[in-house]
Amino acid sequence: MKLPADEAVDIVAAAGFDFAIVDLEHSQLDEGTALRLVRRGWAIGLPVVVRVPACEPGQVNRLLEAGASGIQLSTVRGAGQVEDLVAATRFAPAGRRSVSLAHPMAGYGATPLRDAVGVEPPVLIGQIETVDADDPLERILGAGLDVAFLGVTDLTVDAGFDPARVDARIAAVRTAALEAGVVLGAFAADAASIPPDARYVALSSDLTMLRAAAGRTLADAR
Repeated sequence: MKLPADEAVDIVAAAGFDFAIVDLEHSQLDEGTALRLVRRGWAIGLPVVVRVPACEPGQVNRLLEAGASGIQLSTVRGAGQVEDLVAATRFAPAGRRSVSLAHPMAGYGATPLRDAVGVEPPVLIGQIETVDADDPLERILGAGLDVAFLGVTDLTVDAGFDPARVDARIAAVRTAALEAGVVLGAFAADAASIPPDARYVALSSDLTMLRAAAGRTLADAR
């Protein structure tokens, strides 16, 4: 989701999608708009993940306090990034997430402290999108990720548009995810592009679907 429209959230939910990803990396959305979209999804029962370019603990906490179901971190190259994400999304002693009850997920103070800090942690998704990394894949995926997301577009550029290097990296991520018991994730432009072993799929985007529908509508009319 790249459009700053509550209506887009409503349409995605009504269409039957399992969840939506609010994009704070490649969109014109600011944090305030992202928080509003998260709140809209929460209000109508649509789980919302937020993709962020970096783990900034304050921002991550605000997104979770608004009701985000998961955090998707871009360009994961090392286990330290995952460990920082885990720490930012879990209360002590499992992490370093700051505690407050003055937010909607704690009933603006109505939820007892013990219950507020005892909630299930969010889903953590790490985008693997470079040929090389600072740590071995098994260490990165074993640091606390729930999903290893194949960032094929960035990976293709990083690999110098060499299909063999891209395929080798994808195969390595698949193997490491299987061995680590981590779900494999991927982007798919359409149904035919969904990898058969991916269980977390970002399927198209609101902008892409709008562009495609606009083109079809105009072509049919002409």
